[in-house]
Amino acid sequence: MDPIVLILLWIAVVGLVGVGLAGAVLPALPGVPMVFAGLWLAAWIDDYERVGVSTLVLLAVLVVISIIVDFVASAFGAKRVGASSQAIWGSVLGSIVGIFFGLPGILLGPFVGAVIGELSARSNMRQAANVGIATWIGLLFGTIAKLALSLAMLGIFVFAYFY
Repeated sequence: MDPIVLILLWIAVVGLVGVGLAGAVLPALPGVPMVFAGLWLAAWIDDYERVGVSTLVLLAVLVVISIIVDFVASAFGAKRVGASSQAIWGSVLGSIVGIFFGLPGILLGPFVGAVIGELSARSNMRQAANVGIATWIGLLFGTIAKLALSLAMLGIFVFAYFY
């Protein structure tokens, strides 16, 4: 392979993994899938000599787990404090709408959505606030889990690549 092309491909790998790690924290980016894409590209550059199919399958399983965590984390946090189904749906809708309002929307969207959903179900402001806070805490723990899974993927890849 031409050295210039090889350098550009490795720059793309670093870019995908870097943006992916940022995306594990910022919900507006598909972080963990981008990390996987970067790692797959690195394996492809090396013609799968150092990192084979079994490692890539393991990394893909971790991507699927991270996607599940992403959807379940906020809802689980809300459910732990007795949230209504309207609050859980409000949290999901707040997450989606929040993406369009940048970082403040990403952080506040699930909270506001859960509070509005809970108020529509029960009209108790204290319970609605508790649900909103629990939803936000669930989102925080989900983000930590996605970052941990991304770093685990990177560690697995580096281990497979160099050992």
